[in-house]
Amino acid sequence: MKLAPTRRAVLGAALAAAVLAGTGATHATAAGSGVNLTDPHKKEIAMELVSSAENSSLDWKAQYKYIEDIGDGRGYTAGIIGFCSGTGDMLDLVKHYTALKSGNVLAKYLPALEKVNGSASHSGLGTAFVNDWKKAATDPVFQQAQNDERDRVYFNPSVQQAEQDGLRALGQFIYYDAIVMHGPGNDKTSFGGIRATAMKHAKTPAQGGSETTYLNAFLDARKAAMLTEAAHDDTSRVDTEQRVFLKAGNLDLNPPLHWKTYGDSYSINS
Repeated sequence: MKLAPTRRAVLGAALAAAVLAGTGATHATAAGSGVNLTDPHKKEIAMELVSSAENSSLDWKAQYKYIEDIGDGRGYTAGIIGFCSGTGDMLDLVKHYTALKSGNVLAKYLPALEKVNGSASHSGLGTAFVNDWKKAATDPVFQQAQNDERDRVYFNPSVQQAEQDGLRALGQFIYYDAIVMHGPGNDKTSFGGIRATAMKHAKTPAQGGSETTYLNAFLDARKAAMLTEAAHDDTSRVDTEQRVFLKAGNLDLNPPLHWKTYGDSYSINS
């Protein structure tokens, strides 16, 4: 799992304020109100929002080939969701790819990925692995494997938990973005720990609480978790993206959406 800084954070881009066009009333009556993040169009929006923070681009499909060591102690970070060689999810991905397509170009690295799991080591990987990752990224089967693992480990569990907590599409996205960065788990800086902290301060809608109040508590808890690591101390994906949508009352995450991450402006108009 990627607990890494965003690519933009690594480049040291500055924070900036964002302005969201429209009002809560506009969003409440927009087409697609009440649709969950599992809706294909809403899911595409979620992928683009994450990519704006992770890759400084809305083109998330261009990230299948992405791979680099961003110096966070977790080895290589790669692919559409930041699979890491040091945290197990890259290993699981290559295992899944190999189950779908035996003899693929990455299968020979499985022993090395087993050995480096839990460390920042590149032993048995290196330039050859980086080149083969980029080669594999042109294979539709590997792209599907990345999609599958994204959904299995991150998207589906976070959206399901959000639904159980009574959250609409914005809250579902807020959960998803948190699990992408912080990973599943129950320690203070993992998704489960952040959620537990938020629930100490506000009731979820499923518990009879205000959705807006709870989501503000969750974002407060997430920001506090981010600030415990230098790699995460640029919190603009909370401050000038998610909080902007929440302040506008856009709980259904309906476009048009206008936001900034790490000083760059983005829009999704439909």
